[in-house]
Amino acid sequence: MGIKSLVKDTAIYGLSSIIGRFLNWCLVPLYTIMFPAAEYGVVTYIYSIVALALIILTYGMETGFFRFAKHEDYNPSQVYTTALSSIGFTSSLFMAIVLMFLTPIADVMNCGNTPSFVWIMAATVAIDAFTAIPFAYLRYKQCAMRFAILKLVNIGVNIGLNLFFILACPWIWETAPELISWFYNPSYGIGYIFVANLISSAVILVMLLPEIMGEKFSFNAKLLSTMLKFSFPLLIAGLAGVMNQHIDKILYPILIEDTHEAMTGLGIYGANYKIAVVMIMFIQAFRFAYEPLMFSRKTDNRKQKLNEYRNAMKFFIIFALFIFLGVMFYLDFLKYFISPKYFEGLKVVPILLVAELCYGIFFNLSLWYKNIDKTYWAIIFTFTGFIVMVAINIWFVPTYGYIACAWAALACNVVMMLASYIVGNIKNPIGYDTKRILSYVAVAYTLYNIPIFIETPYFWLNILIKTILLGIYVVIAIETEGIKPLAFLHRKAPKS
Repeated sequence: MGIKSLVKDTAIYGLSSIIGRFLNWCLVPLYTIMFPAAEYGVVTYIYSIVALALIILTYGMETGFFRFAKHEDYNPSQVYTTALSSIGFTSSLFMAIVLMFLTPIADVMNCGNTPSFVWIMAATVAIDAFTAIPFAYLRYKQCAMRFAILKLVNIGVNIGLNLFFILACPWIWETAPELISWFYNPSYGIGYIFVANLISSAVILVMLLPEIMGEKFSFNAKLLSTMLKFSFPLLIAGLAGVMNQHIDKILYPILIEDTHEAMTGLGIYGANYKIAVVMIMFIQAFRFAYEPLMFSRKTDNRKQKLNEYRNAMKFFIIFALFIFLGVMFYLDFLKYFISPKYFEGLKVVPILLVAELCYGIFFNLSLWYKNIDKTYWAIIFTFTGFIVMVAINIWFVPTYGYIACAWAALACNVVMMLASYIVGNIKNPIGYDTKRILSYVAVAYTLYNIPIFIETPYFWLNILIKTILLGIYVVIAIETEGIKPLAFLHRKAPKS
């Protein structure tokens, strides 16, 4: 694959993922307005478990498929059908176990009164795990456009059904209940969020039937054993990464004795966490664009490569700090992304933004061990962060509530970042310009604190001051880096 094709496909895959995440993000105002914090806490809790279950049920098979489909000793079609068979069997087994033990599982998940929440999301996870392989097959065949269309259809159907069940159905129920009484129950509430998710996943399963049924079935047990051995370490690393993102939300209801209080706090934390998703989306966009291009570089000039890595880190941090300042300076507007009844949790937003920024730096630092094929360091770093995350949650959440979850996330990412930086400087130093990077951090920190000390009684004057401060940051970055954004205006017109 050439660089041009690589860039095009990266843009399609990346944009479809980011647009999908953004559109899902746009549902948060609807949820926080329509449902109490305790009910939204149930949504946050269940989706955290879903993220964990999805990693377990795919058990690294996507990467395993790519690894062996391109292996000269194996037939890509057989690799595909073997992986599909394996995931299909384990997903079906998972669903059977959930249905068999539905009542105790629902009780453990605080869904004893609504066990349907559990089986609906279990079915959704089983379908999503199974369709992960056909989606991987589309990527293998470089069908980027079909991949993106299917992903966007999934999001579109999900959003459409959310709007139908949560907004349209209550209105129809008030005006003409006989039209929907055969399928709609107004007391089911947040359950329709899960129903919408299940239906949208089922639609994609049907749309993927050409890929599922299109290859001649050929199962190879020996190949499967080899693939599982390859994929198992990826499962461990994936579990650690997902646990670092979601373990606080999974532990929270266990650490708070009162169930209603736990779900209320979790709902507030989860809603405000969504404001910090702005930083997460930037990191994801950067990752989609950066990683494939960096590893596709053909140059053997180590000095040139290192310089590219240094610049990538520096400019990533410059833009990430700009996002941090932008979100915090305009939080008086952005906070209305969620309902006012969730505003008490706004204090976690700056902590979570910095936590995600540190995770982005950790991703950048991962180049040192990826370049020397020592990826086991990823497991070491993520598990170290996981231990820190769990310890802080267990120790402080019962006393301080969800604010401790935010600090635990920050501590986890800071520890991973520093550990990777220190070990990387020993094993494979890249030589980042830490002095300049720290100077940007100092500038951003100073500008962030100025409005706290000079806040006026006038809302729009405060916004003007913050806008000027954000502009100052941009000017400092442009001048420091010697960027000339308007240089093209001064170019002489070519002679005729």
